[in-house]
Amino acid sequence: MTKSLVVVESPTKAKTLSKFLGSDYVVKATVGHVKDLPENDLGIDIEHGFRPQYGLIHGKKRIIQELKKAGKDVAKIYLAPDPDREGEAIAWHIREVMDGNNRRFYRVLINELTRRGVLDAIQNAGPLRQGLYEAQQARRILDRLVGYKISPLLWREIKRGLSAGRVQSVAVRVICERERDIWAFKPKEYWTVTASLRSRRDLEPFRANLSKIKGKKPEISSREEVEEIVRNLESVHFVVRKIEEKENLRNPPAPFITSRLQQEASQKLRFSPKKTMRIAQDLYEGIELGDEGPVGLITYMRTDSPRVSTEALQAVRRFIHNRHGKAYLPPKPNVYKSKKGAQEAHEAIRPTSMDYEPEKISQYLTSDQRALYRLIWDRFVASQMVPALFLRKSVEIEAGETIFTVTGSVQKFPGFMAVYTTQKDREETGEEEKVFVPTLIEGETLELLPPLEPEQHFTQPPPRFSESTLVKELEEEGIGRPSTYATILSTIQDRGYVRFNKGRFHPTELGFLVNDLLVKSFPSLLSVAFTAKMEDVLDAIEEEKIDWVKAMEDFYGRFTRSLQRAETRIPELKKEATTTSLVCDECGSPMVIRWGRKGFFLACASYPECRNTQDFVRNEEGEVVVRKTPEETGQICPDCGSSMVLRQGRFGEFYACSQYPRCKTTKTKHLDIPCPREGCDGFITARRTRKGRTFYGCTSYPKCDFALWNKPVDRPCPQCGAPFMTEKSTRRGPVIVCATCKSRS
Repeated sequence: MTKSLVVVESPTKAKTLSKFLGSDYVVKATVGHVKDLPENDLGIDIEHGFRPQYGLIHGKKRIIQELKKAGKDVAKIYLAPDPDREGEAIAWHIREVMDGNNRRFYRVLINELTRRGVLDAIQNAGPLRQGLYEAQQARRILDRLVGYKISPLLWREIKRGLSAGRVQSVAVRVICERERDIWAFKPKEYWTVTASLRSRRDLEPFRANLSKIKGKKPEISSREEVEEIVRNLESVHFVVRKIEEKENLRNPPAPFITSRLQQEASQKLRFSPKKTMRIAQDLYEGIELGDEGPVGLITYMRTDSPRVSTEALQAVRRFIHNRHGKAYLPPKPNVYKSKKGAQEAHEAIRPTSMDYEPEKISQYLTSDQRALYRLIWDRFVASQMVPALFLRKSVEIEAGETIFTVTGSVQKFPGFMAVYTTQKDREETGEEEKVFVPTLIEGETLELLPPLEPEQHFTQPPPRFSESTLVKELEEEGIGRPSTYATILSTIQDRGYVRFNKGRFHPTELGFLVNDLLVKSFPSLLSVAFTAKMEDVLDAIEEEKIDWVKAMEDFYGRFTRSLQRAETRIPELKKEATTTSLVCDECGSPMVIRWGRKGFFLACASYPECRNTQDFVRNEEGEVVVRKTPEETGQICPDCGSSMVLRQGRFGEFYACSQYPRCKTTKTKHLDIPCPREGCDGFITARRTRKGRTFYGCTSYPKCDFALWNKPVDRPCPQCGAPFMTEKSTRRGPVIVCATCKSRS
């Protein structure tokens, strides 16, 4: 009994740990969760304290047998899944399935996969954390109750395959409400006035903007108003009244937490949150660095705390001093405050060692890994540098009853900006640095170079959410947690509730329908405030301040009452038609939007007297427009060279030649997921069997016969790395399952 067993969830992580622990330890991987609630049953004994009925996940029997065999003759078993709620649940379930003596099991929390980090974690191993496990269990049960009870309503009343989620549905609501704000927005006209001026001592002209009229901010709403102001200004003197020079400090940003990493990676690298987290997981679990073997390059990537260890602070300060010089190093380390409710268990996301500069290990990283590692490295280094120093010069120029202003900035010392700038830094300093401000004297009269330049503007509607701004919105509203943002954004797209087009989220008609039905039927459950409060409840369970069963009882009582009302209300709400501004071209009645078995369509409000129907689309302003021609695809017909258009058939959408019926060429519309068969250049597409059952196969058939029943989802498996997962239908709704390792996302 000399060896010890260490159990992790990832094979990559197991390989990295084995390198550091040596021959005295056996390291095994579970490849994700080993137990979960059943797929085709609620799996919760509501009458007996919401007791979950966990079962072994399909395909994990062999893994459990290997764990039992490996742990049979060892004195200690170290449970080292990720140091978060999901990892804690894996640890508890491993202990349960191994039927071991509780005294042999120790919980290991590894924040960084380095030799020092791993050995320290083993040395400081402790008991399993019950509060963390119960918080995960409560979240899992909450989500199961909501999904299992509501999804069948959507299946029955709208179409099979839909689902509702406690958090995802609120995210869809946020996007739908923003879209309706955009549609309802009424632009307002306003005008600005710019004057070209110059000093009689300095002939180079500069531009100043009208900033005050009679001491107040100007509100010019019509051409008549601005023309009168311009006429009055043509006969007055422009006199320099006030010159102000001030040094401004711009402080460095905090090191990354999960949400900020996702936002910056989206803005700077155009990475989706899902992609960012997948790459960060690779960097955390270990990258092969040649002869050195696998090395964890960053600390744990799911955190909402900017805390940094003393050792890491000392290391980065030495790096800054040696690389950039004493002038860039503050006298003391910069300390950043956590937001309210942040969990302090993990450090910020940072490099595990300052020895692994991005340039030194670049050859071992993919281009995406290099980009994200560089982003994390630069942000961490910048966070411990001195502020940037700017000289801001502002000049007020009096002209009759008006004031014109010109403001510009000059960078005197780059500080942290020598290494890293945020989007906010670039926006706030970029424009001012472009402005020319000459050397002027208070009291001098300036020459006006006519004409004055009035310019018409219109207020803009609120922007649609990008991936970055949606993550920010969810974070600020307390919806979800750092570990869930990427999954939320993926799920709402996979379900067809929103589409991501030109970098922005747009609700689909299906998303609007489901959202409206759920919001009207479950107003509390779908409220942002309630969802944020439930996250606080889960945090309190984790801290063992609230009993998780009591929290479930409080939730389920309200939820059951809402569910009973929804059983009768959703069918009624679904029948409601949305009136449009369009008129039936056959009888003159209004056209309304209805839902049918093939989706949304325009129908005459006088049905059944008038049976006129049409397809429609919405423009950017949300207006309903009749779709008169098939949608262009940008593809070219391989037979006649004409453009291909998107059409709707019995079995879904397909590409057809625009010259039909003269040219009858068609092409299958695929899912943009490459066929996994080695050497195959086809894509996966939906097909039908002779009996009409849908399956998914390769577009290169019959050359390639790859096929599967479940719909592929463009989401790599977080456990085994398979290029895509699949959507499996169960009685409680669809679940995302890996076709290779059977783990669920």
